[in-house]
Amino acid sequence: MRYLFIALLVLASLAAFTDARCDFPAIFNFGASSSDTGGFAAAFPAQRPPYGMTYFGKPVGRASDGRLPIDFIAQGLGLPFLSPYLKSIGSNFAHGANFASSAATILMPNTSLFVTGTSPFYLTIQLNQMKEFKNRVLELSPQGDYLPPKDIFNKALYIFDIGQNDFTGKLATIGIQGVKQYLPQMALQISAGIEELYNELGGRTFMVFNMAPIGCYPAFLTYLPHNNSDLDMYGCMISYNNEAQNYNKMLKEKLSETRNLLPDATIVYVDTHSIKLDLFQHPKDHGLVYGTKACCGYGGEYNFNKQVFCGNTKVIDGKQITASPCKDPENYVSWDGVHTTDAANKLIALGVLNGSFSEPVFPFIKFCDLKPLG
Repeated sequence: MRYLFIALLVLASLAAFTDARCDFPAIFNFGASSSDTGGFAAAFPAQRPPYGMTYFGKPVGRASDGRLPIDFIAQGLGLPFLSPYLKSIGSNFAHGANFASSAATILMPNTSLFVTGTSPFYLTIQLNQMKEFKNRVLELSPQGDYLPPKDIFNKALYIFDIGQNDFTGKLATIGIQGVKQYLPQMALQISAGIEELYNELGGRTFMVFNMAPIGCYPAFLTYLPHNNSDLDMYGCMISYNNEAQNYNKMLKEKLSETRNLLPDATIVYVDTHSIKLDLFQHPKDHGLVYGTKACCGYGGEYNFNKQVFCGNTKVIDGKQITASPCKDPENYVSWDGVHTTDAANKLIALGVLNGSFSEPVFPFIKFCDLKPLG
């Protein structure tokens, strides 16, 4: 989609001439590792270098070499990076909070973090944390400058970026056909979450990111079962991407139903699947080089080995190997095989801010004087 590149150039040029007005004084985010700004790391400190190397110079709880799309979106709206709700030291919630947790799911997990690595902070828990956050703000605000005003909740932007772990976490064991049974319930839970925020917190503006093209990610290309006939001309797995799109269709239809139930709410479906797919399939059109090869990893066509993840060292078959980062992450779409780079995340955020990948079309420049993304 050359249109993506042209649209992003137009948005960037427009943003450079604007000031600081924005209709959204805060963002509240619900999600998994693609938008977790440090919540999981606050609860379970374990992240190590080279995470964070490109922008922060150290690990800061983000599953990338630098910033995430949510960071760039906040920057574009003139807001500071979102503090994780679970981070007790150094947080400032004056302009929102991030409830996302790496490895989180929409549906309640039937296993534990210490068995499969699934986060206990699934969507219902994140929504409950949001309600507790509002209760504390109503009780304590105004107090200092680290809490938002009491009337923030109907003015804020609420973002959902979650669902991939529900899908990928079960694929290796029960396959595509087994996962299909969970997809309608996932879409239903997102819709129910919006209704909950609408009725109990007064939320009125919601954005829901759809599921990524998991068939293009180096990690899944490495360990999910497939054969060469399932690969498209760009090296992505057709069957897995098709099933992700089946979920996206269900999600889009469910959000349409929810719009009819909540006529004074703005509910925006964001097709980040298409943005990411274009990056994976045409990286050079967007100033990148490598699509389905990870920057940080070890070995093979995709530079990914599930036995030794990015930044780790392990003895395999009597040989000590280290999954090291590349020297040029700015040229890669994939950071560690599962997550995207700072460079790709900036492009994803620009696609979101542009609004042309949203339904209904939602150009942020109509609501905010966008800031250029650094």
